[in-house]
Amino acid sequence: MSQSSNRPAAKRPSSTRRKVMLGLAAGVASAAMVMPGISQAQQFPTAKVNTTKLAITDTEVTVGQLHSATGTMAISETGSIQAERLAIDQINSMGGILGRKIKIIQEDGASDWPTFAEKAKKLLENDHVATVFGCWTSASRKAVLPVFEKDNGLLYYPTFYEGLEQSKNVFYTGQEATQQVLAGLNWVAKEKKAKTFFLIGSDYIWPRTSNKIARKHIENVLKGSVVGEEYYPLGNTQFGSLINKIKLKKPDVIFADVVGGSNVAFYKQLKAAGVTAKTQNLLTISVTEDEMLGIGGENVEGFYASMKYFQSLDNPNNKKFVQEFKAKFGANSVIGDVTQAAYLGPWLWKAAVEKAGSFDVDKVVAASPGIELKTAPEGYVKVHENHHLWSKTRIGEAQKDGQFKVIYESDLIEPNPFPKGYQ
Repeated sequence: MSQSSNRPAAKRPSSTRRKVMLGLAAGVASAAMVMPGISQAQQFPTAKVNTTKLAITDTEVTVGQLHSATGTMAISETGSIQAERLAIDQINSMGGILGRKIKIIQEDGASDWPTFAEKAKKLLENDHVATVFGCWTSASRKAVLPVFEKDNGLLYYPTFYEGLEQSKNVFYTGQEATQQVLAGLNWVAKEKKAKTFFLIGSDYIWPRTSNKIARKHIENVLKGSVVGEEYYPLGNTQFGSLINKIKLKKPDVIFADVVGGSNVAFYKQLKAAGVTAKTQNLLTISVTEDEMLGIGGENVEGFYASMKYFQSLDNPNNKKFVQEFKAKFGANSVIGDVTQAAYLGPWLWKAAVEKAGSFDVDKVVAASPGIELKTAPEGYVKVHENHHLWSKTRIGEAQKDGQFKVIYESDLIEPNPFPKGYQ
């Protein structure tokens, strides 16, 4: 993760602007005098807010970050690392949590599931972190889950995923299948009169389970048919035979959940073979603006994505978020669905800790259901008792510039990780 060094030099503020800035600074100073971090820390002494021997002092609380900074998944996970850092920096600039600044210990899962489990164990058992923000793939989450449950750790997991899971020790800030897969299929079936589908995924739990759910919905609810289903190893770059099968089957929709660096090869090879949005509908649940940066918008233009967030969302929360993200990580940085969901993690944890008046995991977990985040870039989220978030589904049409044009938005959808008839 690196910050851009090509930002233009800041202009000297005008006399009027300097006065405004001084006034704002005075206001911030006054607010700090009213509730300084020191007095808040005294109000919540360490012995009271930390009864389980977590890495918390009178001035600091230590958390973990566990994502792939290297390997095939780094293309997708770098944004999560950046967004969590931004949120933590912002929280620290406000005085931290219960008067304590957040200190980060970052570990690299390196796109390898056993490594994720090993690093999770280190963070919880050696570093005694108060919480972890991490993982991307379902394989990495499944690898660390037994560690978090055994050690009673706390994980904020940011990726849209297949559902069929609920843990006391995990908060899922991305969408589950009913909010992304089913809602996306309903839209494409209605708007494109789609009846035949070709399912394509990377070969691990999330794509396979998502496609299993998709197939049941296509066949049992939409009364359509699946004319092909293919899986490829993570990091695969050869899709020629697959594309020939697609051209032969001529599906109404390609439903794609290929992940990581494989997306670059897949979409470039699709375009090279003449499979474009002019003649073929494609709905992805795995390509965000982060992946588009590597793929190139010209290779995805006109295809659709089902997500809860796009960088182009037009609301005050998001405009502020995008501006602050780019100020920190460079004007050319982009923000995808998982990046935004990762940004929510530290804020939801902060709200729960403050509501509980404690960093103890059991107390934070008990305080979390019902917490609302009205400042979320996606607009609004609320923590459900099942540890997932109420959120909206949106359909974005990929643009040549690497962004998405939002063409559909649902009402707020209640999370349902165990939908009847799909397990």
